[in-house]
Amino acid sequence: MIGILLITHGCFGESLIQNVCHVLNKRPPLIAQFGVAPQDDPLDILPRARLLLKEVDGGEGVVVMTDIFGATPANLALKLLQPGRVEGVSGVNLPMLLRALTYRDKGMETILQKAVSGAHDGVMKLPTP
Repeated sequence: MIGILLITHGCFGESLIQNVCHVLNKRPPLIAQFGVAPQDDPLDILPRARLLLKEVDGGEGVVVMTDIFGATPANLALKLLQPGRVEGVSGVNLPMLLRALTYRDKGMETILQKAVSGAHDGVMKLPTP
């Protein structure tokens, strides 16, 4: 099973995990979040991020999800990436996370493709009555 590590601004990652628990009625295994605070120095928090990465790695790799590409959480995530072993996606939202959880037994390429398509497909204009 591929692990999932959320690196986000503040408590956004924890909120996503709480919502996943609500939807699935349980907390999935091998998932963690790291909330970056405004005062955090990226170099100081990198060891903690590496520790969390190890905690969610069940042996099949980890997908790191972050909220905004180019921001501190994404820059921290970039320092963790290892092609084929630790991959990353930005723009995390609830549909992306749920899709990733659904496909994380199907291999790294599949989970990445399904996560990105889940995020994209989850954004739509609601139909008017």
